[in-house]
Amino acid sequence: MFYQKTSDGLKVFVRLSPKAKREGLEGIHTDPDGTERLKIAVSAPPVDGKANEALIKWLSKYLHIAKSAVTLISGLTDRSKTVMIVGDSDELIKKLELSK
Repeated sequence: MFYQKTSDGLKVFVRLSPKAKREGLEGIHTDPDGTERLKIAVSAPPVDGKANEALIKWLSKYLHIAKSAVTLISGLTDRSKTVMIVGDSDELIKKLELSK
């Protein structure tokens, strides 16, 4: 699973692809340890946090939620990231599972 339910919403495990030609979902990535991550591409470069900002913006737009509801909680300088999304976890899961 590329997500984990929490009391506030959903933790989403992401594999970010910066400097992509096209932004969007690229499927599911499996780490060597077996962890599944939602692979997302953004056009922003991985400089000065621009790719992280682009990820938050893209997720908020895709899920139709406020940017303030999306927080990067780990992986600030890594491609593997964990994002906390505040909201109804079941509703968020439905929107994200459509991407499979």
